[in-house]
Amino acid sequence: MANFGDHQLGIYAQGMFAHTRPEITTDLSRLESQAAGSLSAEAMGYIVPSAGSGSTARANSAAFERWRLSPRMLRGSAERDLSCTILGTKMPAPLVIAPVGVQTLAHPDGELATARAAAALGLTYTHSTQASHSFEQVAEVAGDRWYQLYWPTDRDVCLSFLERAKASGYSVLVVTLDTGTLGWRPADLDRGFLPFLKGEGLANYFSDPAFKAKLANEEPATAVMHFAQMFSNLGLTWDDLSFLREHWDGPIVLKGITSVEDAKLAAEHGMDGLVVSNHGGRQVDGAVAALDALPGIADAVGEQLTVMFDSGVRTGSDAAKALALGARAVLLGRPFLYGLALAGQAGVEHVLRCFLAELDLTLALCGYSNHRELNRTSLVPAPKS
Repeated sequence: MANFGDHQLGIYAQGMFAHTRPEITTDLSRLESQAAGSLSAEAMGYIVPSAGSGSTARANSAAFERWRLSPRMLRGSAERDLSCTILGTKMPAPLVIAPVGVQTLAHPDGELATARAAAALGLTYTHSTQASHSFEQVAEVAGDRWYQLYWPTDRDVCLSFLERAKASGYSVLVVTLDTGTLGWRPADLDRGFLPFLKGEGLANYFSDPAFKAKLANEEPATAVMHFAQMFSNLGLTWDDLSFLREHWDGPIVLKGITSVEDAKLAAEHGMDGLVVSNHGGRQVDGAVAALDALPGIADAVGEQLTVMFDSGVRTGSDAAKALALGARAVLLGRPFLYGLALAGQAGVEHVLRCFLAELDLTLALCGYSNHRELNRTSLVPAPKS
């Protein structure tokens, strides 16, 4: 049983006895500002901002502030067990590495560094379709791994992606539904910058036999334009999910659900889980905060589907709130990417260890021996100002 809280003592000991301080902040809410010095203007513009005015991202943060943890005392929480099994994957804690594309914008090692960091801690890594390294390259260094699908309009390519992922040991399929096309992102638009049009984040496509078979020639520009023609896919319907069930024999998760009605449809169409998510605010400006949507969805389908959560999670206490509101696990995105920008694999490991330590200590100080004890009574609404 891992004791993630020991990471705190280790940092104190290094500071007091070895006079060594962390090079990367342990304040996970300050990672973005620290990483800004290590990222190019284009990378910052792509990674950090959200859609439109940023209203949805602000709503995500505000939703966490509307809930306060209610610590309980004298409950014998000296030993904590954060281990769990999510969709057949054993995990040391209810934390999954979210799918993030084009990670080479943050560090040359990109997804390879992140996958190695996740494996070092026993955490599950989710590989993005828009990765800068292929399924096979990441599989060589990853531990437990899931695959996130951006569903291309070309079904031959889609099928090839599924086959390659399965052959490479990816156990769960995570289908992102909220990015049928890119949202309105002024930070990228003002720079005229889209990494995919430079061929970045397209390693899975450029290494795919079904994709390459349809290229008119081997010119890089031809491959990029071929990708562009199959990325936007707003024509999908619920009936199309049968194609995935036919060609994927493991669990299927729908990512990007924020309405109770869609959650119920996911259950009706035989899905195994969902991620309550608004893509971190990157797609629809003015959308509902993901955390606000979580309780209703968990109440509606939590007995039928494995409900997970992302969007706005920055700290271990954020994770505790999401778990209390009905999530079985949380997916962490931008924070690990900031760690990647600051120090590659070591930076990702630092962020993940800090996050897990804070979650562990939050549980301990709130009187819980494991995260499964968290529930709605663990929280109280913040007083209205």
